[in-house]
Amino acid sequence: MMRSMKLCLVLATAMVFGWVGVAMAGETLDTVKARGFVKAGVNGDVYGFSMPDDKGVWKGLDSDTARAVAAAVFGDANKVEFTALTAVQRLPALQSKEIDVLCRNTTQTLTRETTNGLNFCQVNYYDGQGFLISKKLGVKSAKELDGATVCVLPGTTTEMNAADFFRANGLTWKPVVIEQASELNKAFFAGRCDCLTSDASQLAAHRSVAPNPAEYVLLPEIISKEPLAPVVRHGDDQWFDIVNWVTMSLIEAEELGITSANVDEMLKSENPQIKRFLGVTEGLGKALGLDDKCFYNVIKQVGNYGEIFERNVGPNTKLGLARGLNALWTDGGLMYASPFR
Repeated sequence: MMRSMKLCLVLATAMVFGWVGVAMAGETLDTVKARGFVKAGVNGDVYGFSMPDDKGVWKGLDSDTARAVAAAVFGDANKVEFTALTAVQRLPALQSKEIDVLCRNTTQTLTRETTNGLNFCQVNYYDGQGFLISKKLGVKSAKELDGATVCVLPGTTTEMNAADFFRANGLTWKPVVIEQASELNKAFFAGRCDCLTSDASQLAAHRSVAPNPAEYVLLPEIISKEPLAPVVRHGDDQWFDIVNWVTMSLIEAEELGITSANVDEMLKSENPQIKRFLGVTEGLGKALGLDDKCFYNVIKQVGNYGEIFERNVGPNTKLGLARGLNALWTDGGLMYASPFR
């Protein structure tokens, strides 16, 4: 009888606070809705990931991830404000609530998720650190860089990884540390350092906008694991759930064969997975505290992960990146969404 009374009390409390089957309203979602747009922190000068074009329109894989969040919350992918942040600025900006979400090629690490009080969502790009050099240097391997001057951003995992690599291989190096990525790139392309080190995707992006891209080559070594993902603050589970599942929805849609071009036709599908995903069958959006058509809006307005990848960084862009680890798990990659049910 005592157990029954306790169970009744727990259930009654849960119903009062809305814990049964309904997402609790979180501070961040309430703030975002009251404001009328999502504040997203991004990189301001990485072609293919987040960079304004000549008309001031933000383009890139990370920018599109932020638009997907806006589409889910408001039904309008344009209801997002982009703030360009340096590597040093990005985490404090999120911690101090200057932004709602960080979509800025940021690596998930233990320290950032604990000491820094952050939560990393689904990875939107699997990367690794590499080295970019001028062909004139005649170097074929990073292990030939003994005594090299290396351009590197401060406040990043990149700086630590480079130090570890040179130490582990008994090599010396001279870091050239510049906070602004654009200034760092200028220093490298002006010949102030022998080598530029960063995530391989960023190196490809920087090379693509170099004065003479063909004069530079990526060395074969990849010296780290860099799972890049959107980031939110600790303490607001609902907002974490929204950003996490919106990012996964891009992957799920690609696996289900749903694109921005066919999503309206897919509303007629009899596939129960597709019906749940697109909100024909109610429940998924409500569980997040959003409209049940939230994922429909994401795919209709932004596209699935494959579409986003191809138009921003894929083989037919200036970056020319292959899917590799960022292919779907069914194609030998790591992109894998948890079940939408």
